[in-house]
Amino acid sequence: MRDAFADEITSLAARDERIVLLSGDIGNRLFDRYKLRLPDRFINCGVAEANMISMTSGLALSGMRPIAYTINSFITVRCLEQIRVDLCYHNVPGIIVGVGGGLSYASLGGTHHSCEDIAFLRVLPNMTVICPGDPVETRLALRAALKHEGPVFIRLGKKGERIIHKQIPSFSIGKAIVARTGSEICLLGTGNVLPLTLEAADCLAHKGINAQVISFHTIKPLDRELLMHVFSHFSIVATVEEHSILGGLGGSIAEWLSDQPLLKGRLLRIGTPDHFFHEAGGQEYARHRLGLTSESIAQRAFNAYQEMSIN
Repeated sequence: MRDAFADEITSLAARDERIVLLSGDIGNRLFDRYKLRLPDRFINCGVAEANMISMTSGLALSGMRPIAYTINSFITVRCLEQIRVDLCYHNVPGIIVGVGGGLSYASLGGTHHSCEDIAFLRVLPNMTVICPGDPVETRLALRAALKHEGPVFIRLGKKGERIIHKQIPSFSIGKAIVARTGSEICLLGTGNVLPLTLEAADCLAHKGINAQVISFHTIKPLDRELLMHVFSHFSIVATVEEHSILGGLGGSIAEWLSDQPLLKGRLLRIGTPDHFFHEAGGQEYARHRLGLTSESIAQRAFNAYQEMSIN
């Protein structure tokens, strides 16, 4: 995802003189092509993320389209006050791009885990939250964010995520994308676990269950029209995210669901548990330990589906 982001912002900035890229002292080689072409519109802000957000707000208030980029856990939690007061309070078009969402940097320990960021940012007035599911959606999310007249948070994985969309899908903020049609269980995947969600659907197919998979790339605003449809037609609707089960996609939909009349579908939230992960290991190890594998996702959805069938 980060390579797609670097390539896309270089192309977009070459055509739009308002775009400025701010970096929290990372991505120096990643943005070599950008800096070579546009050296005057690249600012290395150093390890000073809060100040970088304030600079982003100032540039946006001056008519520029700034994009602040660094490690996700540092560009969200470390500078939440500046995001709230400088960006959201003034409702300026500044874009925050966090790389390494969820457990992408699991091997670096708890300081780099990022499983609460969606919950923090989505409750801020005026903030839009986008979690692209693959490199294609990353490019489309950046284009959409630059057209949006307000603050946007784009949560990326790290690198090596496989391309899901073989053709360019229609992409709009607040409108989810159907990645695979199905009729029995609906899986709503967001961000870098979209490939896992599709693999879980494959596992369910081996169990004789036809699962629909939706890329729920925008967590705020929610695609309420689609939610009404899936909860009216599927008995199990499962959210899959590399984020706490509290406050992320699952939490957002649970809030929405509580305000609706009684619908057919039961909500199943699949994400990281409400505790810190103290073990050492890479992303795949952390996912395994926390139950975020295609097999475990499929089994939980299958068990819930069987319970609904019995009842």
